[in-house]
Parts: sequence; structure tokens; C-alpha cells
Amino acid sequence: MSARTGFNEEETPLTRLATRRSKGGEPFLSRGEAMAGERLRVDFTRAQMTPALGQRWDGMPRQPGRSGAGGVGDLSDNAIDARRRVAKACDAVGPELSGLLLDVCCFLKGLETVERERQWPARSAKLLLKTGLAMLARHYGFEGARDAEVGRIRRWRAPKPEEADRSSP
Repeated sequence: MSARTGFNEEETPLTRLATRRSKGGEPFLSRGEAMAGERLRVDFTRAQMTPALGQRWDGMPRQPGRSGAGGVGDLSDNAIDARRRVAKACDAVGPELSGLLLDVCCFLKGLETVERERQWPARSAKLLLKTGLAMLARHYGFEGARDAEVGRIRRWRAPKPEEADRSSP
């Protein structure tokens, strides 16, 4: 269980697809596509957009003209920023694919469940998900990121004079 996000990463449909290999030995999802899906899920969680499963007893009844307990007025700046990032990501992939991405990446629905709910043909959600994640990866700037260089810091300091001389033409 991840302490940062509060869910078991091994149980997400996206993790299973990212680790599944094709006949050629390559993963179904690229590293950039998997990272984009996880980033969307993290922003969705930070935005406090997950549905509440219980009743809140700490709030007062809502008064007209004011946002009561649980309203937008109670959200932190981080949650509001995360909601904006989720909205921009959904706009980037368009209305045709954003619902699928939210269902699989954020609500953790399986592909079979999505296909059944939307009355799609078998295995169609898998291909549409890959397309949506590729668009999302492009939006986040993960497109073309190589596995070895993603997130790696090249230098903390300026090069030494002898290193600078070697790198000059």
C-alpha cells in the first residue's frame, strides 16, 4: 500500500497493463503512458474528487448563498490546483477519451467493466485506453521519454574547468 496515495498499486488496472508484455517482450504501455495515467490519478486524488463512502457528521446544513461544509470553500489551494490540472488533462484528450481515462486511472475500473457499462466490443477499451494515455503523455510532456533518463538528474554542479575543456569543440 502506498502511503502517499492510499491505495494498493498492484491492484490498479493501469499497473497490470503496464507490466503485461506482448509476444515480442515489450510492455503494452510505454513508460510515458503509464506515468501519465498515474499522474492523472494522483491529481484526481489530491483534488479530493473521489466520492465519499460515508456520511459526514461534522458539517452544518448548507445555507443559501454560502458554500457549506464540504463545498468548494473548504478546499485547499492544492486541491483547487489539482482540480484545474485534471480539467486541463481532460480537455487535452477530449471528451471522447477523458471518461475512459477517469474510469480506469482514477476510479480503478477494469477494462471489462468499462466495456460492459458502455456496451463496447471486447478488447476495444484496451486500445482506446492506450490512445488516450498517449495523448495524455504528450500533454504532460512524457512523450518520447526514454526509460533510463526519466527523472534522472544529470548534474548538481557546474562542470569543473577540465571537464568544460573536454566538452568544448
